[in-house]
Amino acid sequence: MGPETLSEMGSGLLALVGVKRGDGLETARDLARKLVHLRVLADDSGRMNRSLLEAGGTLGIVSQFTLYGDARKGRRPAFVDAAPGEEAEPLVEALADAARALGVTVITGRFGATMDVELVNAGPVTLLLDTERAF
Repeated sequence: MGPETLSEMGSGLLALVGVKRGDGLETARDLARKLVHLRVLADDSGRMNRSLLEAGGTLGIVSQFTLYGDARKGRRPAFVDAAPGEEAEPLVEALADAARALGVTVITGRFGATMDVELVNAGPVTLLLDTERAF
């Protein structure tokens, strides 16, 4: 049996989402609003000027605890800042639900699963969004 396809999407945004210990529902809702309304998709002139909502694109959400891997010391990353699964999973689901409530189509992976994620990074454009606004 070959690999199972969980989700597919066309144009839109793929969000690799790390949940930090202590994040809450409001953090998930804030991130949903930011992702849905961020003007990073091309308009008719090719400028990054349209939001996901305006462009009618899909939001893909993939939980990625390794985003909180701290590799500043030693040769192995530490994941102490990443929320444990039982804390993170409901927040990833809340993010998806909040984005759907704002009017966009959302696809997700399978929480906690090892997945092969393929993407075409148009541009390429990659942004780091920090809900704590540290940068």
